[in-house]
Amino acid sequence: MTINDTLSFAGQVALVTGAAGGLGRAYSRLLAERGAHVVMQDVGAALDGTGTDPRRIDQAVARLHAQSLSVEASYHGIDTRSGAAALVADILQRHGRLDAIVHNAGWVEYQRIDAVDEDRFDHMMAVAAKAPLWLAQAAWPAMQAQGHGRIVLTTSDRALYPQYVQHGLAAYAAAKSAAVGIVNVLAAEGAAHGIVVNAVSPVAKTRMWGVEGEPDELHPEGVAPGVVFLASRACIEGGWILRASNGQFHATRLTEAEGVRYPRDLRAVSALSIEDVAAQWQDMATPTVEPR
Repeated sequence: MTINDTLSFAGQVALVTGAAGGLGRAYSRLLAERGAHVVMQDVGAALDGTGTDPRRIDQAVARLHAQSLSVEASYHGIDTRSGAAALVADILQRHGRLDAIVHNAGWVEYQRIDAVDEDRFDHMMAVAAKAPLWLAQAAWPAMQAQGHGRIVLTTSDRALYPQYVQHGLAAYAAAKSAAVGIVNVLAAEGAAHGIVVNAVSPVAKTRMWGVEGEPDELHPEGVAPGVVFLASRACIEGGWILRASNGQFHATRLTEAEGVRYPRDLRAVSALSIEDVAAQWQDMATPTVEPR
């Protein structure tokens, strides 16, 4: 099989959540251009993640239909386990297979720590962290039977790197950090079955950024090639976070230092008392720089 073969989605079915605009629409377009039939899911929520408006996904699908691309709309909610399962069941019933899931749905939740609301926090977790887990759970048996599946979750540099943190994003950061943990576990569980699971940490100017119309830079199309690669047969290794922005990509993941025998020998600074920790904190707290 050539690299061109592994980058073709001919005969494959892909699901993209949050597909009505921005990144989700860009992913859907490129997947369809490469031969996939794409189920574009979106409930048409407002910028705060509430409400529904089916016109948004209908308009997005119509635009891609006008380009003779094979796409369809889905209005299923995915903020519950039953909703996510129903969406996958519907795809499998109508198409007989599901090859790739790109979970893009979400929004940016701004609430300072003194104002964090439990319902808003739970809703963020439901869509950004629980939903991809429920979608993967529902699709897992079919992907196992196929001996093939690709799942891409979305995380954020706002959660991964302290220097990019913004005030008010506790719920958002919690959900995006949870996505990384889910990726690590699902990548390990899927490896023996041909199911490859990774994450993307994208930056693009979209409706979530407050941009209406065509952005002046940081276009969603500058992220899509990396995500579609992760969804393809060419991607054979899971557990990575693909940082994607402005047509540039960097795959990263936490890797243990050489020689560590976890958990008994961390090859780290020894300290037997609080005073030892305090005295040696600067040696312990050396930042780790990612190799390029």
